[in-house]
Amino acid sequence: MKIIIAGAGEVGFHLAKLLSYESQEITLIDTNKDSLAYADTHLDIKVIKGDATSIAILKDARVDTSDLLIGVTASETTNITVCVLAKQLGSKRTIARISNTEFINHKDEVGFTKFGIDELISPEALAASEIELSLKPSSFNDNYEFEEGALTMAGLTLSKEASFIGKKVKQAAKIFPEIHFVPIAIQRAGTQFTIIPRGDTKFKEGDNVVFITSEGGADELCKLTGKANAEIKNVMILGGTQIGYKSARDLSEKGFNVKLFEGNKERAFDIADALPNVLVINSDGRNVDLLDEENISDMDAFIAVGDNSETNIMSCLVAKSKGVKKSIALVENMDYFELSQSIGIDTLINKKLLAANNIFRYIRKGEVVAMTKLNNMNAELLEFEVKATSVICNKVIKDIDFPRSAIIGGVIRNGVGLIALGDFKIQEGDRVVVCSLLKSIKGVEKLFL
Repeated sequence: MKIIIAGAGEVGFHLAKLLSYESQEITLIDTNKDSLAYADTHLDIKVIKGDATSIAILKDARVDTSDLLIGVTASETTNITVCVLAKQLGSKRTIARISNTEFINHKDEVGFTKFGIDELISPEALAASEIELSLKPSSFNDNYEFEEGALTMAGLTLSKEASFIGKKVKQAAKIFPEIHFVPIAIQRAGTQFTIIPRGDTKFKEGDNVVFITSEGGADELCKLTGKANAEIKNVMILGGTQIGYKSARDLSEKGFNVKLFEGNKERAFDIADALPNVLVINSDGRNVDLLDEENISDMDAFIAVGDNSETNIMSCLVAKSKGVKKSIALVENMDYFELSQSIGIDTLINKKLLAANNIFRYIRKGEVVAMTKLNNMNAELLEFEVKATSVICNKVIKDIDFPRSAIIGGVIRNGVGLIALGDFKIQEGDRVVVCSLLKSIKGVEKLFL
């Protein structure tokens, strides 16, 4: 695909980096000479210095032959303008990064597609949604929902209490035939290798395992792994950033008891006025004595979403030392992101990765409905819609020539999530959730074309 990215900031550069690994033809546009120079040196892409809202610059980027234009500059006005111009000049599809989530909430009412904008994304809104999802089952390290929970991805580390430790996958399936979950990826303790489990794969203590669960599967999984799926009610948030504000607003509206720390006095008062159900404290939330005064040990979850990744990480570690069940930290450094489990934090959130995941489904071939990258693993989880022409349509799973380093985790049929085993027959209209190592994604895509 020929893809144009307007904006060489953190999100734009990260997208360009990931897409260049996919052997896509990338053109990066920005007014900042230094940002472009770094991208030009480190990535196999074309760079153009200039204003992306300039028609001449867009024509220089050959926008008329582009498959996708992504506007991810720091200005949502610029992003919207670039997408509108690009669509008029012949780009097949456009995506605009915005910060005003009202645009997303009312996109059908306003009719952004009429203007030439096919999709709106807000990394901040995505991060807030990720935080809310992470608070649902507190015993899981990693969560993702397909079709509003018809199927759910749940990641956890196996302790010695797990009843299937030492057993092979096929043995566990015989012992627990009525279960509503299936393992789709395993990372052995102390390694960086991702295993797509097969029948003879053995579960070991310390394994970081990702499961797909249908309705009721999360509770079953907790019982069999010895995890306590405790309810989270009391939440403390460090940082009145856009993400902190959105998280506090959304969580308080859903009945959570929320305390928010914000060091800037004016910002703290603004948040307090806007969110009457949130207790806003104008103070530095890094102060351990203050955290104790505010009863941090009574909190079920601590969310650090300040501007500094290191501060967020250290604050979460302090919270864990005080007995907080769930810790969530916002980080910008991807190296930190890869270390979430080893440094003792339950969930790390990265805006760049969330934005990239959201955009990547437009890059993948086949009818990709949703996708996410597994934390700390070189694997992706994709939801495909089966068409009548798809190779996989009307076939039993065990008869499909599926790549060995990929696995079907579940199927959503008529809105109902189903755990799909070997004898399951795929039908037109099914939404199939697949876990695949990166090297096998192209092979998987061909089955859904």
